[in-house]
Amino acid sequence: MKPAKFEFLRPATIEDAVQYLADYGEDAKIISGGQSLIPVLNMRLSTPKYLIDVSRIKELNYIKKDSSVIKIGALTRHYEVEESELVRKYCPLLTEGMKNVGHPQIRSRGTIGGSIAHADPSAELPCILSALRGEIVIIGPDGERTVPTDEFFLTYLLTSLEPTELVKEIRFPIINENHGTAFIEMTRRHGDFALVEVASVVGIDEQGNFSSVQLAVGGAGPTPIVLEDIEDFLIGKEPTEHVIEEAVSSIKDYLDPEGDLHSSAEYRIHLASVLTKRALQTAIKRVPKGMMA
Repeated sequence: MKPAKFEFLRPATIEDAVQYLADYGEDAKIISGGQSLIPVLNMRLSTPKYLIDVSRIKELNYIKKDSSVIKIGALTRHYEVEESELVRKYCPLLTEGMKNVGHPQIRSRGTIGGSIAHADPSAELPCILSALRGEIVIIGPDGERTVPTDEFFLTYLLTSLEPTELVKEIRFPIINENHGTAFIEMTRRHGDFALVEVASVVGIDEQGNFSSVQLAVGGAGPTPIVLEDIEDFLIGKEPTEHVIEEAVSSIKDYLDPEGDLHSSAEYRIHLASVLTKRALQTAIKRVPKGMMA
């Protein structure tokens, strides 16, 4: 199939893009890399009257450090994040996760903002951003607003973006250098969307106990799921296999997966348990020696 007829618009500035959205609202869609939207248009699951191409708005392509966060412009492409020394130094979890995004061709075209706005719960970026408690900066006719991940991702492929708004920037909190991180996913084939994925950040104190834990699971519900109760349970405890096993034993209580052609709901729960334990163990091993929190 091919897309339904639409009018193609190419704004030169953020202000122009916002004006188009204000004018056309629900009749318009934003496009840049097109890695998520083009298949949807081809299958006519979405039939916008106007397609607003923001790919030439250079002011939305950047990676910079500001205080305690890495700020990434919405039009920054996946490969640019993957290759960024700034990201590798201050947010290694993101670097690791980017290597799992599709194939090189997809990473060369797809944008960070597009992946976040598409809000597929099996995608890597929403899971990583949720684990880190990141934020999304949104711009529209009424100005900018900053939204935390738990308020941005509402359900499968649905966010709190209004029809007249677009993603401007994504903010990833800097990870302390004395923490360990891990991103692990299970796919049917390399480059496929994950059946389940887990992002973890771990700090160990001078006594050898968990000082901080951040955990999120993707692919096991309509949005990425932050495992707050498991995080709280682990803090202050020794990172032994028994403690981790006990913490993860309750994971099924927090997940809401659906079965589909690729996997049953029960198998996704099993995967989430196995991968969460593995992600914790890997992150613990990556805590730099002699740099306990």
